[in-house]
Amino acid sequence: MEQPDVDEPVFLISAAAELAGMHAQTLRQYDRLGLVIPRRRAGGGRRYSLRDVAVLREIQRMSQDEGINLAGIKRILSLQNHVERLQSEVEKLRPRADTGSRIFASGPSGHVVIVERGRRANRDEGRSLVLWRDARDIS
Repeated sequence: MEQPDVDEPVFLISAAAELAGMHAQTLRQYDRLGLVIPRRRAGGGRRYSLRDVAVLREIQRMSQDEGINLAGIKRILSLQNHVERLQSEVEKLRPRADTGSRIFASGPSGHVVIVERGRRANRDEGRSLVLWRDARDIS
């Protein structure tokens, strides 16, 4: 049996609101705030996907159960999306790491990290991590 496409925009706002246990006006507000942005049809009507409905339910949970305000929820969702994109990039780079290629990465501090596969046999299975710091950062 074929799995449904969770990103296919199939639900009208009324159906999405019912599935999420919310009022349609709440979905319009979330759209204006950028929390859940549904796709639009040619006539401008909103269409929500299963993924959108799941996010709406998560927003409701965070708001009601955790007491997080909408600005905090927006930040959390943004960070979750960022982590998912980074994890996807890591998965794309993983095969290169397995072939002995060097991978360069940078953290929020701007330090460059080189991840490479070495030939030494030790506890970390020959993987080494080299941290480079700009001389200007060292006091």
